Amino acid sequence: MVQRFLLFHHRVEADYSCILLVVSLIYSIEENEMHITEENIDVIEYYNKAKDPRSGAIVMFSGDVRDLNKGQEVLYIDYEAYIPLAEKTIAKILAEANEKWDLQASECVHRVGKVGICKTAVVVITSSAHRKEAYAANRYIIDRVKQEAPIWKHEFFADGTSEWGTNCDCAEPHHHD
Repeated sequence: MVQRFLLFHHRVEADYSCILLVVSLIYSIEENEMHITEENIDVIEYYNKAKDPRSGAIVMFSGDVRDLNKGQEVLYIDYEAYIPLAEKTIAKILAEANEKWDLQASECVHRVGKVGICKTAVVVITSSAHRKEAYAANRYIIDRVKQEAPIWKHEFFADGTSEWGTNCDCAEPHHHD
């Protein structure tokens, strides 16, 4: 009888663990899908989500496609990403920023696909009690995402040429305190 109970108990624990694992994976997938999108980014929506009564500062960075790059007229940029790794990378960077600073909110969403002039390619929102933390965390997040996330841009120019580039034109890595 005791052995039967123990076997039943272990099976229930194992089934419960499997259920928790599945729920955890579903939650992670749903949460991670928020960082990469093919849809237009509504910066006001993300700004409003960051509002919190404990926050005295909300900092928003919006990376928009400009009409001129390296002396060439840009028509649009087509972003590609290895989405599963980009999602994990961005989620990890956000988690690290939340550990480093006392943030009430942090979010980063990056577009993939064709992004036109004056359209938002990436948005980073941070909120905290004070501006110093919100600014520092925001810069930390965008710099790391641009350097580490597997996202590539393909710029298309008015003269009919195009150029592949990385998501970062950083001359040197940034160091964050």
